[in-house]
Formats: sequence, structure tokens, C-alpha cells
Amino acid sequence: MSAAERLECLTLVREAVVSGARKVLACELIGVDVKTVVRWETKPEDGRKGPLRKPANAFTAEERAKVLEVANSAPYANLPPGQIVPTLADLGIYIGSESTFYRIFKSENLLMHRSKSQPRKHVKPEALMATAPNQLWSWDITYLRANIRGMFYYL
Repeated sequence: MSAAERLECLTLVREAVVSGARKVLACELIGVDVKTVVRWETKPEDGRKGPLRKPANAFTAEERAKVLEVANSAPYANLPPGQIVPTLADLGIYIGSESTFYRIFKSENLLMHRSKSQPRKHVKPEALMATAPNQLWSWDITYLRANIRGMFYYL
């Protein structure tokens, strides 16, 4: 929740309590736990600071460039990471894991149809309409349950 939304929730809860409502019911109506509202009243800002340092195993710019170079090269240009990584592993080459490839692809906006051809499009079949008798014929099989479990009559 953003700081503005927190402030709005706190204002609404305070107004409800001043008007005579119970704090528990006001919080329940808003959809926030009472302990959360108490915490917001004592510390309105988000106390989390996020990561303090970069992970030691994070890819460097050169390693990211290598992943993108391989992924955009001719043999792998229209393959997803789920096929690129195993293909490279068959050749004895390891650049990064499949999830790392996906993460880099997402950051570079490459998670889309990677082939030069257009992606397959679903074309809905045209609806048939009868305007007179005997123009359209159809068939169907109906399964009727028999007295024996797992057996059916086909109608």
C-alpha cells in the first residue's frame, strides 16, 4: 500500500472511532488488520530499506551481454530460453540457468514470439445458419450411463 493510501485508511479509521465505532469493526470494513493500523499509527513510513548490497553471484554487464549475444545469434534467434539452455548444455556450454535467461530476457523486453514468422492466430470458424429445412445436418454422440459402473450406451 502506498503512503497516501495508508494515510487515507488511518483517517477513515480515526473518523469511525471518533464517531463511536469500534476500531476492530472499522478496520474489518476497510480490509486491514487492527495490528497493521496500530503499526501505521506508530510508524507511518515503511521501515524496510531493501537490499543493502548487490548479490555476489549477480551477472556482470559482460555476462549479460554474452547471454544476449548467444540468444540473438542465428541458431537460437527463434528459440525460447527453455530450448536454448538445454541445446547449449548438449554442446557442453554453460552460460547461465534457464531462469537467468528468462530474467535477462524480461529486463530486455525479449519475452515474445521470437521467430521471424507471425505467431499462430486462432481463427474462429464461421457460424452456420439454416434459413430453410434440410440445409444443415449435424451429428453427436450422447453417453447414457448403464447400470454397470464405467459402462455407457452410445446414442
